[in-house]
Order: sequence, then C-alpha cells, then structure tokens
Amino acid sequence: MLLKKNFSQQKLNGVQTGNGTVAFQGVKLNVHSFVLDGVLIDTGAASLEKEFQPFFKQQVIDQVVITHFHEDHTGCAAFLQKEMNLPIYMNDMKIDHCKKKPDYPMYRKVFWGKRQPFHANAIGKTFSSQNATWDVIDTPGHAIDHVAFLNRETGQLFTGDLYCQEKTKVILREESIPTIIESLRRVLTYDFGDVFCCHAGFLKDGRAALQRKLEYLLELQGKIIKHYEDGMTPSQISKTLFPKKYPITFLSSGEWESMHIINSIIQDL
Repeated sequence: MLLKKNFSQQKLNGVQTGNGTVAFQGVKLNVHSFVLDGVLIDTGAASLEKEFQPFFKQQVIDQVVITHFHEDHTGCAAFLQKEMNLPIYMNDMKIDHCKKKPDYPMYRKVFWGKRQPFHANAIGKTFSSQNATWDVIDTPGHAIDHVAFLNRETGQLFTGDLYCQEKTKVILREESIPTIIESLRRVLTYDFGDVFCCHAGFLKDGRAALQRKLEYLLELQGKIIKHYEDGMTPSQISKTLFPKKYPITFLSSGEWESMHIINSIIQDL
C-alpha cells in the first residue's frame, strides 16, 4: 500500500501550525496540530508521526490538550508522552479508551496508522497556560467527548472537528447533526476572533464561517424533516438531497455516508 504523505508548517497570527496530509486511492485527508502559548492542541496521526516529530521538537510545549479521542487527533500522543515527557489533557469520557489499543476499521488504520495507548488527565472547564486562561467548551456531535478551546487572552478559538467544512455531505455513523447544531450554537455565544479547525486550518472570518455552517445545517434539517413528514423514506431523502456519492463512502464501506445525516435527524424527532 503506497500512502502519499506531505507536511507543511507555518505561523499564523502567532499560532504555530503543522499540517500533515495523506492520500490513498483518490482520497486525500489532512490534519492540523496547533501550538500557542506553550499549549499543543491535538497531536496528528500515527501515520504522520515522523513528519510531525520535527515540528513538535521545534516548539516550546508545556502541555498537550486534545479536542477528542479520534486517532487523527491522538495518534502522536504516546510519542509526546514517552519521548517528550509532556502531560496530556482531554475530556474524561474517553480517557480509559485511550489507555488501550484502539479497534477501528482497516481503512482508518491505512490513513491514520495505529494509535498507541497513552494516559491522559481529565481536563476541567478551564485551564491555564503561560500567559492566558482558556475556556474548555463542550461541543459534542462529531464525537461524544468533543471539546473546543478558547484562549481568552488572544480570543483565538480551536474547534477540533466541529467545523471541518461548511456544507457537510457525509458524516460518521455515530455522529448527530442535531447535537452538532447545539454545539455550534453554544460556541457562538462566546467572544472570539480567529478560528482554527483541525482539518480546514485557519478560517478567515471564523465566526461568520461557523454561523454559515449552523445556518446550512438548520436549513438541511428543515428539508429532511419536511420530506420525512411528507412520507419519503430515508433512502429517498438521501437520493434527493445527496445524489452524488463520495469516494470516502465506498472506501469506508459506509462508515462515512450521507444517509447518516438523515438518520440522525429523524431519530431526534
């Protein structure tokens, strides 16, 4: 299996960003890690550890915080803990899960590698760095343990996988669109400026981008409910609203699928 990899780094508005990319069979995925004020936000994937290591070693890092347990965000956590002796903090919901070798589908192991076990500490509602206090904002929906981080001093918000892209077309089977809608509403009540997404990177005019995503999901939710109440089946709704099939759906054997959007909304009625 030939996995094409790429890595780049840059400094944006005082935030050091590392971006690793993997490509396989026509599907290209990427993930970011960010460093600000001695805090490393998310660790990248195990498949990109060799690419991320120089980036980590160049930074001044006092602590690691993780937005959620998925392997593209926790893949280098064991390296950071064992080799760089850094403390790791995350939502306590998945701390025990991360102590063990994970079990996830083969296609994810191909892209993101095999995440090694690590020991994290429970993160509170706030934490402190060298020059700032940070808010830890509950933002479930993509993952049950998902949180976002807001640096109160700089007003910079790190949203993990809350955004990813404005117009969501496919989601994981376990995701919930109604819960993501509530998470977007919650995060938009905070005062912030710059937004950094772990896949899209720096979002220019981040508040407006998050607001547009919320409006898109609300409109989509409305359409799905109307079609369902008009007697359409979930399959018919999917074919109407999402006629295009995406490579990730085939590659993941349906773990990523437009139908999951519809089911998550109908199940919430």
